[in-house]
Amino acid sequence: MDHVAILKKEWGLLKKILSGQKTVESRWYKTQVAPWDKIFKGDVVYFKDSGRPVTLKAKVLDVHQYFVKDNKQALGLMKKYTLRDLGAADIPQEIRNYILNKKYAIFVLLSEISEVPAFNIDKTGYGMQSAWMCVGDINKVKV
Repeated sequence: MDHVAILKKEWGLLKKILSGQKTVESRWYKTQVAPWDKIFKGDVVYFKDSGRPVTLKAKVLDVHQYFVKDNKQALGLMKKYTLRDLGAADIPQEIRNYILNKKYAIFVLLSEISEVPAFNIDKTGYGMQSAWMCVGDINKVKV
């Protein structure tokens, strides 16, 4: 299965993925939404910054999903993955605030990261605010 992950451009994560500094993509939610229970080892994730075309892809090495009981556990999980997820030793305050009161955490471990020729996607049917799309075949949304 192919997926599209849309990243916050201002966080500068695409370059960290490409350099190998970021090898984990995390998603934090209050409800079980994609990619919860929809992403598996061997899947392919295409990455793009918000408002920009897709430029990278990676193969899924593994997926770790957690039910988050409280903010203490959320912080502990983030600390476990910080270096691989953020490419930094410390958790920035903006990220700490972002994970507060989330109930579900997904950590997607990445491998075989590579650039792809830039292309746009059609998000019709996925919701304009959707930051993760489980698309089956990337060619279905490629424009």
